[in-house]
Amino acid sequence: MTGGASALGGASALGDASALGSAGAAVGTVVIGAGISGLGFANWWRERHPDADVVVLEAEGQPGGYCRTVVQDGFVWDYSGHFFHFREPAIEAWLRARMPDQEVRTVVRRSAIRYAGRDIDFPFQKHIHQLPLDDFLECLVELYFRPTGDEPPQSFGDMLVRRLGKGITDKFLRPYNEKLYATDLDRLDAFAMGRFFPHADIADIIANMRRRPPGVGDGGYNATFTYPAGGAVQYVRALLHDLPPGMVSCGEPVTAIDLAARCVVTPYRRLRYDRVVSSAPLPALARLCRIAHDPAVFSSNKVLVFNLGFDRKGARDIHWMYFPDRSIVFYRVGWYDNILPPRPDATDRMSLYVEIGAPQDAALDVDTLRARVLGDLRREGIVTDHRLVAHHHAVLDPAYVHITQASLAETARLKAELAGHGIYSVGRYGGWTYCSIEDNLIETKQLAQRLYTGTR
Repeated sequence: MTGGASALGGASALGDASALGSAGAAVGTVVIGAGISGLGFANWWRERHPDADVVVLEAEGQPGGYCRTVVQDGFVWDYSGHFFHFREPAIEAWLRARMPDQEVRTVVRRSAIRYAGRDIDFPFQKHIHQLPLDDFLECLVELYFRPTGDEPPQSFGDMLVRRLGKGITDKFLRPYNEKLYATDLDRLDAFAMGRFFPHADIADIIANMRRRPPGVGDGGYNATFTYPAGGAVQYVRALLHDLPPGMVSCGEPVTAIDLAARCVVTPYRRLRYDRVVSSAPLPALARLCRIAHDPAVFSSNKVLVFNLGFDRKGARDIHWMYFPDRSIVFYRVGWYDNILPPRPDATDRMSLYVEIGAPQDAALDVDTLRARVLGDLRREGIVTDHRLVAHHHAVLDPAYVHITQASLAETARLKAELAGHGIYSVGRYGGWTYCSIEDNLIETKQLAQRLYTGTR
């Protein structure tokens, strides 16, 4: 990952791993990972045990995981597009109370799909009437005559065809998602995206062909979203707000976990624990614990994110756009400048994030891919005579996990075995699943409650 200035600033909860001694110590709770899940659990646990002995260990030099923000040349960029869709008002209010100096914008989503030179409203399956006539008729006919039967779908790809027909699947859902996941959709579990997949039946699709009244959106889990003016890292700062000084130790990776001795080992010390809560990727946690597992079932993609700053504005009526065309290198482009107000020290400029999915073992030539991105942005008319004035990139690895029947079974087995040793694996990567940032906070809050009830 490459940097500009971090937007985290000073945070009293952060400690300096290099100042630690090597002697062993007893700690009630060790948290592995200072991302949303780890910091969330530390807060929820201390709400129930205000004097609890908790140590949060983070391998990177700063907390936040992928929820980090870079401020560079007057641009505010995240390590990816992190927009927040809260279902529980209490959690959102709890976070906002710990970031009183931040303007948090509530935005009505404006997103589109670039298809055959025109922009189709999202989600695709509800807007096939906006397609060229021949494509629309093909989608409509295939939808009506889609395969039916009582047998459950055998894969994610099979589910798409059964629910929405071959036309909608082949024109958007398959090419787009295969660019994103960097794998064949017929490898994935039928319900790999859970509630995040925008389902629609024939009645939904037909009803949506009628012009909607002004102000009536398409719904979906992210029809509105919130975003702080200082970037997604402000939510990390909120989670650090109430933690005591030195609780979070950055630059201190876990190198081993001794299950027999109930001991976490780092380059600096050994910590005897009562419980461990880990948001590390599940197969990595299994390796640390030397638990036998099948690594072949845990596959994922990686995502290369380019943050690009241009000298002047571009489109003004869009937040992000999807690109199913396989000849275009990226699968999504987002416009930060249409979400955030201009910074006082910046002119009105275009600020983009661009995402490229790749297999987990792919070698990425960043300079070559940046040049290709700029070429494809010009080809699509997103960039015309704009001048690139700042850029940054980050590689998220893993990014999207591949949820399969085998991974679901192995995940359940490993989490149960780990829990028997007082180790609880949480979050998107700890649970090897697809979920939102709010889901991570809900999960760790529920875990804290269960463990608290158990200790009582």
